[in-house]
Amino acid sequence: MPFKKLILCSAMLAALGASVPALAAPQVLPDFTQLVEQHGRAVVNIRTVQTVREMVRQIPEAMQNDPFAEFFRRFAPPQLREYRTGGLGSGFILSADGYILTNAHVVAEADEMIVTLSDKRELKARLIGSDARTDVALLKVDAANLPTVKLGKSDRLKVGEWVLAIGSPFGFESTVTSGIVSAKGRQLPDESYVPFIQTDAAINPGNSGGPLFNLDGEVVGINSQIYSRSGGFMGISFAIPIDVALNIAEQLKKDGKVNRSRLGVSIQELTRELAASFGLKEPQGALINSVEKGGPAELAGLRAGDVVLSVNRENVQASADLPRLLGAIKPGSRVELGVWRNRALSRVTVLTVALQEEDPRTAERAYHGHQQQDGDAMNRTGLSVQLLAPQLAQQLGVKFGLQVRKVEGPAQRAGIVVGDVIIGVAGAELGSVKQLQDAIAATPAGQALPMRLLRQGNPLFVALVPEKKAQ
Repeated sequence: MPFKKLILCSAMLAALGASVPALAAPQVLPDFTQLVEQHGRAVVNIRTVQTVREMVRQIPEAMQNDPFAEFFRRFAPPQLREYRTGGLGSGFILSADGYILTNAHVVAEADEMIVTLSDKRELKARLIGSDARTDVALLKVDAANLPTVKLGKSDRLKVGEWVLAIGSPFGFESTVTSGIVSAKGRQLPDESYVPFIQTDAAINPGNSGGPLFNLDGEVVGINSQIYSRSGGFMGISFAIPIDVALNIAEQLKKDGKVNRSRLGVSIQELTRELAASFGLKEPQGALINSVEKGGPAELAGLRAGDVVLSVNRENVQASADLPRLLGAIKPGSRVELGVWRNRALSRVTVLTVALQEEDPRTAERAYHGHQQQDGDAMNRTGLSVQLLAPQLAQQLGVKFGLQVRKVEGPAQRAGIVVGDVIIGVAGAELGSVKQLQDAIAATPAGQALPMRLLRQGNPLFVALVPEKKAQ
């Protein structure tokens, strides 16, 4: 028998004084029962009621089956219709006196919020504050001696670590699901202030706002979003790190709102080609593509084409890190930025100002439809351009620009599209066609040339790699 032979050989080796490697202990799946029993009592269900008001055109009920009902409805006077609708979510108790943390979208525009405790008590809650940028909200119920969660440190989480979610998916209270940490620091579209924790714990509608626990029974995140093509769970869930959420909760408790700093810049992600064109070895940092006139950045000497590599010596790995790091700094603070300019690192101190409630957006301006003139074809770039009309330049707020008429080859690969306006090249503001031609001529084959564009009024950089010169 093979098993007996293995034992005999091991015994013989041991008798001869040879070392015998120990067999690996069998892996045991974690037991979540104690965690749920000890900490599940602090998880709550949140039911919201919202009054919806809308203008509708109605006809008498007796005319509903009339063949001309739709005709009469079109000309009926609009009337105000009011009805109530509800929503479901989850949350968890931070303090014994009734402070509760949840998602902002769970309680958004709610007229009434009812919190159901694990002992089935129902309490009315009031909103202390809400922050849409991080999707965090703080509620308060009038109660005492409530069970509370134990708070952990999300920055200590490791990818592959077991986690547990408790919430009310589809209204099923105290539902427990488990999984592992799939990734950390995820940046989602239009979510610049949260480095999400990605997990594969089953999260569904109603789980939003509920806690994400580690095996020590500590809350390390707030379940917030899922990636889904069906509306249900597909194996990818996202949680707000508890470190981020607690910082927001403290500000909401103190001021009822969140105060964030801003620089007055527009930024974009660095591609590998753009990084190389600026002389960076790796595509890290936040590329400034426009600077607000009179804003903190301009006053400090920052300009388009600068790459912000750090904030107060903390690295900016991706462009989304910059607003997140600034958001944690009190307005009116002096911030030291590590800035990459002209292929060298320098330190710039900026005095920040407060970020307004609404995201500052660059106004989009249409600039199509003007009569076009033939322009020079840039043989090495695949670009055909024309001078920007003076009135259009004034409308866009630029002194000089070249509007793209045709793209092919290198220009197309760089992502340039017809209608783009070239306003800068090689880190300098564009002032003539010759300047663009000279910059292209001076760029070796295979090396990227950074170009600054306006696309529907919004600035961005692209890295254009010219083809070899014709022999």
